[in-house]
Amino acid sequence: MQVFVILPAAGLGTRMAAGQPKQFLELAGVPILIHSLRAFAQVPQVTAIYVAVRASEQERVEAQIKEHGFAKRVRIVTGGDTRQESVANALKAIACSDEDIVLVHDAVRPLIDAATISRTIEAVEKHNAAIVGLPAIDTIKQVERTAAGAIITATIPREYIVQAQTPQGFRCGLLKRAFAEALSDGFVGTDEASIVERAGAQVFVVPGSAANIKITQPGDLELAEFYLSRQ
Repeated sequence: MQVFVILPAAGLGTRMAAGQPKQFLELAGVPILIHSLRAFAQVPQVTAIYVAVRASEQERVEAQIKEHGFAKRVRIVTGGDTRQESVANALKAIACSDEDIVLVHDAVRPLIDAATISRTIEAVEKHNAAIVGLPAIDTIKQVERTAAGAIITATIPREYIVQAQTPQGFRCGLLKRAFAEALSDGFVGTDEASIVERAGAQVFVVPGSAANIKITQPGDLELAEFYLSRQ
């Protein structure tokens, strides 16, 4: 059995307002994307890592990969306009059997740890599909949007809620089938799990970490620096 990793890294990161895609911003002097790659490169089970980036960024990523010693384990593919397109492009490039495992990870979650990655792989081996998730801490309200603002319609018990993180892992055959069905039906999911759920598969949850943050806004970079300093 082989384990492949996909890092969709073709986003423009407009919310970061940093003048460049957030995956290329530096965290402790190293690009965020490299931190994410390094985490998966440390896991022995990982066969290869596929990074989906825009064509205009491929030369930059190739240089960074060589500089940090990942050239033998990393493949670069052309990303799409959406996350789903980027993952689909990478899936097409992976020569995997149905029983192989594919992990998809946000390129801008640089603090994922090897232990959580390994637990996700083990969960996929057992259940065929698993994601990293963090139990909700805050009270969760369901609302209805109106012209005057949001109105609460229900309070959802926290024990029924987890905040989805990555990596999200699946048997390769299952993920490819789910993506093909989504493409055929014009369905766009918010993450890979939503696409696989739609295909009728159960997705299990692996406990995540508050440190496994997704760097989206300027304050997230400062928080990541804090977590990194405590590792």
